[in-house]
Amino acid sequence: MKIARIETFLAPPRWMFVRVETGEGVVGWGEPVVEGRAEPVRAAVEVLAEHLVGQDPLRIEDHWQVMTKGGFYRGGPVLSSAVAGLDQALWDIKGKTYGQPVHQLLGGPVRERIRAYAWVGGDEPSEVRDAVNAQVEAGFTAVKMNASGRMTPLATREEVRACLLRAETAREVLGDERDFALDFHGRVSPANARRLLPLLAEYAPLFVEEPVLSEHMHAVPDLVNASNIPIALGERLFTRREFLAPLQAGVAVVQPDISHAGGISELRRIAALAEMYGAHIAPHCPLGPVALAASLQVAFTTPNFLIQEQSIGIHYNKDAELLDYVADREPFRFVGGSLLRTERPGLGVDIDEAAVRAADTKGHSWRNPVWRYEDGSFAEW
Repeated sequence: MKIARIETFLAPPRWMFVRVETGEGVVGWGEPVVEGRAEPVRAAVEVLAEHLVGQDPLRIEDHWQVMTKGGFYRGGPVLSSAVAGLDQALWDIKGKTYGQPVHQLLGGPVRERIRAYAWVGGDEPSEVRDAVNAQVEAGFTAVKMNASGRMTPLATREEVRACLLRAETAREVLGDERDFALDFHGRVSPANARRLLPLLAEYAPLFVEEPVLSEHMHAVPDLVNASNIPIALGERLFTRREFLAPLQAGVAVVQPDISHAGGISELRRIAALAEMYGAHIAPHCPLGPVALAASLQVAFTTPNFLIQEQSIGIHYNKDAELLDYVADREPFRFVGGSLLRTERPGLGVDIDEAAVRAADTKGHSWRNPVWRYEDGSFAEW
Protein backbone atom coordinates (compact mmCIF):
# COMPACT_ATOMS: atom_id res chain seq x y z
CA MET A 1 0.00 0.00 0.00
CA LYS A 2 1.31 3.44 -0.97
CA ILE A 3 0.22 7.01 -0.33
CA ALA A 4 -1.18 8.37 -3.59
CA ARG A 5 -2.52 11.84 -2.80
CA ILE A 6 -2.54 14.47 -0.03
CA GLU A 7 -5.03 17.37 -0.01
CA THR A 8 -5.71 20.21 2.42
CA PHE A 9 -8.95 22.11 3.03
CA LEU A 10 -9.51 25.39 4.86
CA ALA A 11 -12.82 25.20 6.71
CA PRO A 12 -14.61 27.85 8.79
CA PRO A 13 -14.57 28.89 11.51
CA ARG A 14 -10.74 28.61 11.76
CA TRP A 15 -9.78 25.02 10.97
CA MET A 16 -7.90 23.05 8.33
CA PHE A 17 -8.26 19.41 7.36
CA VAL A 18 -5.82 17.15 5.55
CA ARG A 19 -6.95 14.15 3.51
CA VAL A 20 -4.44 11.37 2.83
CA GLU A 21 -5.48 8.78 0.25
CA THR A 22 -3.77 5.51 -0.61
CA GLY A 23 -3.68 3.83 -4.01
CA GLU A 24 -6.03 1.20 -2.58
CA GLY A 25 -8.63 3.84 -1.71
CA VAL A 26 -8.13 3.93 2.06
CA VAL A 27 -8.53 7.54 3.26
CA GLY A 28 -7.24 9.06 6.47
CA TRP A 29 -8.12 12.47 7.89
CA GLY A 30 -6.10 14.82 10.05
CA GLU A 31 -6.37 18.37 11.35
CA PRO A 32 -3.16 20.40 10.96
CA VAL A 33 -3.65 24.03 11.88
CA VAL A 34 -2.31 26.89 13.93
CA GLU A 35 -5.28 29.09 14.75
CA GLY A 36 -4.70 32.37 12.96
CA ARG A 37 -1.80 30.98 10.93
CA ALA A 38 -3.50 28.31 8.82
CA GLU A 39 -1.93 29.38 5.52
CA PRO A 40 1.73 28.74 6.50
CA VAL A 41 0.74 25.37 7.97
CA ARG A 42 -0.91 24.50 4.66
CA ALA A 43 2.35 25.30 2.89
CA ALA A 44 4.29 23.15 5.38
CA VAL A 45 1.96 20.21 4.73
CA GLU A 46 2.66 20.54 1.00
CA VAL A 47 6.41 20.39 1.66
CA LEU A 48 6.10 17.35 3.94
CA ALA A 49 3.88 15.63 1.36
CA GLU A 50 6.95 15.40 -0.87
CA HIS A 51 8.29 12.81 1.56
CA LEU A 52 5.05 10.91 2.08
CA VAL A 53 3.61 10.45 -1.42
CA GLY A 54 4.65 7.06 -2.74
CA GLN A 55 5.52 5.73 0.72
CA ASP A 56 3.93 3.01 2.86
CA PRO A 57 1.44 4.81 5.17
CA LEU A 58 1.74 2.15 7.87
CA ARG A 59 5.34 3.11 8.77
CA ILE A 60 4.07 5.89 11.01
CA GLU A 61 7.00 6.18 13.40
CA ASP A 62 9.56 6.30 10.60
CA HIS A 63 7.56 9.01 8.84
CA TRP A 64 7.27 10.97 12.10
CA GLN A 65 11.04 10.83 12.59
CA VAL A 66 11.76 12.00 9.05
CA MET A 67 9.13 14.77 9.10
CA THR A 68 10.35 16.17 12.42
CA LYS A 69 14.11 15.60 12.03
CA GLY A 70 14.72 15.39 8.28
CA GLY A 71 15.31 19.11 7.92
CA PHE A 72 18.31 21.02 9.24
CA TYR A 73 15.95 23.53 10.92
CA ARG A 74 13.42 21.85 13.16
CA GLY A 75 10.47 22.52 15.40
CA GLY A 76 8.16 25.45 15.93
CA PRO A 77 4.37 25.60 15.82
CA VAL A 78 3.96 25.63 12.04
CA LEU A 79 6.06 22.57 11.28
CA SER A 80 4.90 20.69 14.39
CA SER A 81 1.24 21.30 13.48
CA ALA A 82 1.77 20.14 9.90
CA VAL A 83 3.37 16.95 11.22
CA ALA A 84 0.53 16.56 13.74
CA GLY A 85 -2.23 16.56 11.15
CA LEU A 86 -0.41 14.15 8.86
CA ASP A 87 0.34 11.87 11.80
CA GLN A 88 -3.37 11.78 12.70
CA ALA A 89 -4.26 10.86 9.14
CA LEU A 90 -1.69 8.05 9.04
CA TRP A 91 -3.07 6.57 12.28
CA ASP A 92 -6.57 6.84 10.78
CA ILE A 93 -5.40 4.86 7.75
CA LYS A 94 -3.70 2.26 9.92
CA GLY A 95 -6.80 1.70 12.02
CA LYS A 96 -9.02 1.42 8.96
CA THR A 97 -6.56 -0.98 7.31
CA TYR A 98 -6.69 -3.35 10.28
CA GLY A 99 -10.34 -2.71 11.10
CA GLN A 100 -9.51 -1.45 14.59
CA PRO A 101 -9.89 1.81 16.49
CA VAL A 102 -6.59 3.57 17.06
CA HIS A 103 -6.86 3.09 20.82
CA GLN A 104 -6.61 -0.68 20.28
CA LEU A 105 -3.41 -0.17 18.29
CA LEU A 106 -2.02 1.93 21.16
CA GLY A 107 -2.44 -0.87 23.70
CA GLY A 108 -6.15 -0.96 24.32
CA PRO A 109 -8.54 1.17 26.38
CA VAL A 110 -8.19 1.83 30.08
CA ARG A 111 -11.60 3.55 30.42
CA GLU A 112 -15.05 3.42 28.90
CA ARG A 113 -15.86 7.12 28.79
CA ILE A 114 -14.08 10.45 28.52
CA ARG A 115 -15.14 13.30 30.79
CA ALA A 116 -15.22 16.61 28.91
CA TYR A 117 -15.75 20.21 29.83
CA ALA A 118 -17.69 22.94 28.05
CA TRP A 119 -16.52 26.49 27.45
CA VAL A 120 -18.49 29.40 28.92
CA GLY A 121 -16.42 32.33 27.66
CA GLY A 122 -15.80 34.53 30.69
CA ASP A 123 -14.39 37.61 29.01
CA GLU A 124 -17.46 39.42 30.36
CA PRO A 125 -18.20 38.51 34.01
CA SER A 126 -21.87 39.45 33.66
CA GLU A 127 -22.41 36.53 31.26
CA VAL A 128 -20.95 33.83 33.50
CA ARG A 129 -24.02 32.83 35.52
CA ASP A 130 -26.31 32.20 32.56
CA ALA A 131 -23.59 30.49 30.55
CA VAL A 132 -22.66 28.09 33.37
CA ASN A 133 -26.33 27.34 34.05
CA ALA A 134 -26.83 26.44 30.39
CA GLN A 135 -23.98 23.90 30.47
CA VAL A 136 -25.24 22.36 33.71
CA GLU A 137 -28.65 21.94 32.09
CA ALA A 138 -26.90 20.30 29.11
CA GLY A 139 -25.48 17.69 31.47
CA PHE A 140 -21.87 18.81 31.79
CA THR A 141 -20.12 18.29 35.10
CA ALA A 142 -17.28 20.71 34.35
CA VAL A 143 -16.84 24.04 32.58
CA LYS A 144 -13.93 26.32 31.75
CA MET A 145 -13.84 30.07 31.32
CA ASN A 146 -11.37 32.89 30.88
CA ALA A 147 -10.38 34.37 34.22
CA SER A 148 -10.28 37.90 32.84
CA GLY A 149 -10.46 40.08 29.81
CA ARG A 150 -7.60 42.45 29.14
CA MET A 151 -5.62 42.87 32.37
CA THR A 152 -3.07 45.56 33.15
CA PRO A 153 0.44 44.35 34.14
CA LEU A 154 -0.20 45.28 37.79
CA ALA A 155 -3.93 44.74 38.19
CA THR A 156 -6.21 47.28 39.81
CA ARG A 157 -8.43 46.23 42.67
CA GLU A 158 -11.38 46.34 40.27
CA GLU A 159 -9.66 43.89 37.91
CA VAL A 160 -8.84 41.55 40.79
CA ARG A 161 -12.41 41.65 42.07
CA ALA A 162 -13.79 40.95 38.58
CA CYS A 163 -11.65 37.81 38.37
CA LEU A 164 -12.77 36.65 41.81
CA LEU A 165 -16.40 37.37 40.94
CA ARG A 166 -16.20 35.02 37.96
CA ALA A 167 -14.93 32.23 40.20
CA GLU A 168 -17.48 32.95 42.93
CA THR A 169 -20.35 32.95 40.44
CA ALA A 170 -19.26 29.69 38.83
CA ARG A 171 -18.94 27.98 42.20
CA GLU A 172 -22.39 29.20 43.29
CA VAL A 173 -23.99 27.71 40.18
CA LEU A 174 -22.00 24.48 40.12
CA GLY A 175 -22.09 23.67 43.82
CA ASP A 176 -19.45 21.43 45.31
CA GLU A 177 -20.14 18.39 43.13
CA ARG A 178 -19.15 19.95 39.79
CA ASP A 179 -15.94 21.60 38.59
CA PHE A 180 -14.78 24.73 36.87
CA ALA A 181 -11.36 25.65 35.52
CA LEU A 182 -9.99 29.15 35.01
CA ASP A 183 -7.92 30.00 31.95
CA PHE A 184 -5.53 32.90 32.53
CA HIS A 185 -4.80 32.67 28.77
CA GLY A 186 -1.37 34.24 29.16
CA ARG A 187 -3.13 37.58 29.79
CA VAL A 188 -1.91 37.70 33.37
CA SER A 189 1.58 38.85 34.33
CA PRO A 190 3.63 36.78 36.81
CA ALA A 191 3.02 39.45 39.46
CA ASN A 192 -0.74 39.35 38.91
CA ALA A 193 -0.73 35.54 38.96
CA ARG A 194 1.06 35.48 42.33
CA ARG A 195 -1.56 37.88 43.67
CA LEU A 196 -4.59 36.06 42.26
CA LEU A 197 -3.83 32.41 42.98
CA PRO A 198 -4.06 32.60 46.79
CA LEU A 199 -7.26 34.67 46.53
CA LEU A 200 -8.88 32.11 44.21
CA ALA A 201 -8.14 29.13 46.44
CA GLU A 202 -11.40 29.32 48.42
CA TYR A 203 -13.38 28.66 45.22
CA ALA A 204 -11.40 25.46 44.54
CA PRO A 205 -10.95 25.57 40.74
CA LEU A 206 -10.18 22.22 39.13
CA PHE A 207 -7.07 23.95 37.80
CA VAL A 208 -5.79 27.34 36.70
CA GLU A 209 -4.55 27.25 33.11
CA GLU A 210 -1.62 29.09 31.58
CA PRO A 211 -1.06 31.44 34.53
CA VAL A 212 1.91 32.89 32.65
CA LEU A 213 3.12 32.80 29.06
CA SER A 214 5.40 29.98 28.01
CA GLU A 215 8.34 32.38 27.73
CA HIS A 216 8.00 33.04 31.48
CA MET A 217 8.60 29.42 32.43
CA HIS A 218 11.12 30.54 35.07
CA ALA A 219 8.14 31.92 37.06
CA VAL A 220 6.29 28.60 37.21
CA PRO A 221 7.96 27.14 40.34
CA ASP A 222 6.96 30.22 42.38
CA LEU A 223 3.39 29.97 41.10
CA VAL A 224 3.17 26.27 41.94
CA ASN A 225 4.14 27.20 45.50
CA ALA A 226 1.86 30.25 45.66
CA SER A 227 -1.33 28.30 46.42
CA ASN A 228 -2.85 24.83 46.53
CA ILE A 229 -4.63 25.26 43.17
CA PRO A 230 -3.32 22.80 40.55
CA ILE A 231 -1.47 24.57 37.73
CA ALA A 232 -2.07 23.56 34.10
CA LEU A 233 -0.27 24.63 30.93
CA GLY A 234 1.06 23.40 27.61
CA GLU A 235 -1.09 24.47 24.68
CA ARG A 236 1.87 26.52 23.36
CA LEU A 237 4.43 23.74 23.84
CA PHE A 238 5.11 21.37 20.99
CA THR A 239 7.51 18.59 22.06
CA ARG A 240 8.03 16.36 25.06
CA ARG A 241 11.33 18.17 25.68
CA GLU A 242 9.46 21.45 26.20
CA PHE A 243 7.21 19.79 28.78
CA LEU A 244 10.12 18.62 30.92
CA ALA A 245 10.79 21.96 32.65
CA PRO A 246 7.17 22.61 33.75
CA LEU A 247 6.83 19.04 34.97
CA GLN A 248 10.02 19.40 36.98
CA ALA A 249 8.58 22.64 38.38
CA GLY A 250 5.56 20.76 39.73
CA VAL A 251 2.82 21.51 37.19
CA ALA A 252 -0.11 19.19 37.93
CA VAL A 253 -1.78 19.12 34.51
CA VAL A 254 -0.23 19.31 31.04
CA GLN A 255 -2.28 20.37 28.03
CA PRO A 256 -0.63 19.37 24.76
CA ASP A 257 -2.72 19.94 21.64
CA ILE A 258 -2.91 16.95 19.30
CA SER A 259 -2.99 19.32 16.30
CA HIS A 260 0.08 21.27 17.45
CA ALA A 261 2.27 18.92 19.46
CA GLY A 262 3.24 16.35 16.83
CA GLY A 263 -0.02 14.41 16.66
CA ILE A 264 -0.95 11.10 18.25
CA SER A 265 2.63 9.84 18.18
CA GLU A 266 4.01 12.67 20.29
CA LEU A 267 0.95 13.22 22.49
CA ARG A 268 1.19 9.71 23.92
CA ARG A 269 4.88 10.24 24.68
CA ILE A 270 4.11 13.52 26.45
CA ALA A 271 1.48 11.67 28.49
CA ALA A 272 4.01 9.01 29.46
CA LEU A 273 6.49 11.69 30.52
CA ALA A 274 3.81 13.40 32.63
CA GLU A 275 2.97 10.09 34.29
CA MET A 276 6.56 9.85 35.52
CA TYR A 277 6.00 13.11 37.43
CA GLY A 278 2.58 12.20 38.81
CA ALA A 279 0.93 14.72 36.48
CA HIS A 280 -2.20 14.31 34.36
CA ILE A 281 -3.06 15.36 30.82
CA ALA A 282 -6.05 17.45 29.79
CA PRO A 283 -5.54 17.80 26.03
CA HIS A 284 -6.09 21.24 24.55
CA CYS A 285 -8.65 21.03 21.73
CA PRO A 286 -10.71 24.09 20.78
CA LEU A 287 -10.69 22.76 17.21
CA GLY A 288 -12.69 20.56 14.86
CA PRO A 289 -13.96 16.97 14.72
CA VAL A 290 -10.76 15.23 13.61
CA ALA A 291 -8.66 16.84 16.33
CA LEU A 292 -11.26 15.87 18.95
CA ALA A 293 -11.56 12.31 17.63
CA ALA A 294 -7.77 11.91 17.66
CA SER A 295 -7.54 13.31 21.20
CA LEU A 296 -10.13 10.80 22.37
CA GLN A 297 -8.18 7.87 20.92
CA VAL A 298 -5.19 8.85 23.05
CA ALA A 299 -7.33 9.58 26.11
CA PHE A 300 -8.97 6.16 26.03
CA THR A 301 -5.58 4.48 26.32
CA THR A 302 -3.85 6.91 28.71
CA PRO A 303 -3.92 6.05 32.45
CA ASN A 304 -3.15 9.61 33.60
CA PHE A 305 -5.82 11.33 31.52
CA LEU A 306 -7.89 13.91 33.44
CA ILE A 307 -10.46 15.71 31.25
CA GLN A 308 -10.96 16.65 27.60
CA GLU A 309 -11.48 20.08 26.08
CA GLN A 310 -13.94 20.26 23.16
CA SER A 311 -15.26 23.09 21.01
CA ILE A 312 -18.97 22.41 20.53
CA GLY A 313 -20.63 25.73 21.26
CA ILE A 314 -17.36 27.52 22.02
CA HIS A 315 -17.46 31.29 21.59
CA TYR A 316 -14.81 31.20 18.84
CA ASN A 317 -17.06 29.21 16.51
CA LYS A 318 -18.74 31.49 13.98
CA ASP A 319 -20.01 30.46 10.53
CA ALA A 320 -19.57 26.76 11.33
CA GLU A 321 -19.66 24.21 14.14
CA LEU A 322 -17.79 20.97 14.81
CA LEU A 323 -20.79 18.80 13.92
CA ASP A 324 -21.22 20.51 10.53
CA TYR A 325 -18.37 18.44 9.10
CA VAL A 326 -19.33 14.95 10.28
CA ALA A 327 -21.66 12.54 8.50
CA ASP A 328 -22.54 10.69 11.71
CA ARG A 329 -22.82 12.65 14.95
CA GLU A 330 -23.14 9.64 17.26
CA PRO A 331 -19.44 9.55 18.34
CA PHE A 332 -19.86 13.12 19.60
CA ARG A 333 -23.03 12.54 21.62
CA PHE A 334 -22.49 13.49 25.25
CA VAL A 335 -23.84 11.28 28.01
CA GLY A 336 -23.68 12.93 31.41
CA GLY A 337 -20.96 15.27 30.20
CA SER A 338 -18.85 12.41 28.82
CA LEU A 339 -18.10 10.88 25.42
CA LEU A 340 -18.43 7.12 25.18
CA ARG A 341 -15.87 4.72 23.76
CA THR A 342 -16.67 3.19 20.38
CA GLU A 343 -15.03 0.46 18.32
CA ARG A 344 -15.24 2.29 15.01
CA PRO A 345 -12.03 1.81 13.02
CA GLY A 346 -9.34 4.44 12.74
CA LEU A 347 -10.06 7.71 14.52
CA GLY A 348 -13.72 6.77 14.74
CA VAL A 349 -15.01 9.87 12.95
CA ASP A 350 -16.96 9.82 9.68
CA ILE A 351 -16.05 13.06 7.91
CA ASP A 352 -18.59 14.58 5.50
CA GLU A 353 -16.19 15.04 2.61
CA ALA A 354 -18.68 16.99 0.51
CA ALA A 355 -19.18 19.49 3.35
CA VAL A 356 -15.42 19.88 3.78
CA ARG A 357 -14.84 20.44 0.06
CA ALA A 358 -17.67 22.96 -0.07
CA ALA A 359 -16.25 24.80 2.95
CA ASP A 360 -12.85 25.03 1.28
CA THR A 361 -14.35 26.95 -1.64
CA LYS A 362 -15.06 29.74 0.87
CA GLY A 363 -12.08 29.12 3.11
CA HIS A 364 -11.29 31.50 5.95
CA SER A 365 -8.66 33.95 7.08
CA TRP A 366 -9.29 33.85 10.83
CA ARG A 367 -6.99 35.98 12.97
CA ASN A 368 -7.04 36.40 16.70
CA PRO A 369 -7.90 39.87 18.01
CA VAL A 370 -5.14 42.36 18.77
CA TRP A 371 -5.78 44.05 22.12
CA ARG A 372 -4.34 47.33 23.36
CA TYR A 373 -4.25 49.16 26.65
CA GLU A 374 -5.83 52.58 27.04
CA ASP A 375 -2.47 54.21 26.28
CA GLY A 376 -2.32 52.44 22.91
CA SER A 377 0.35 49.86 23.79
CA PHE A 378 0.00 46.17 23.02
CA ALA A 379 -1.93 43.93 25.43
CA GLU A 380 -1.97 40.11 25.50
CA TRP A 381 -5.10 38.52 24.10
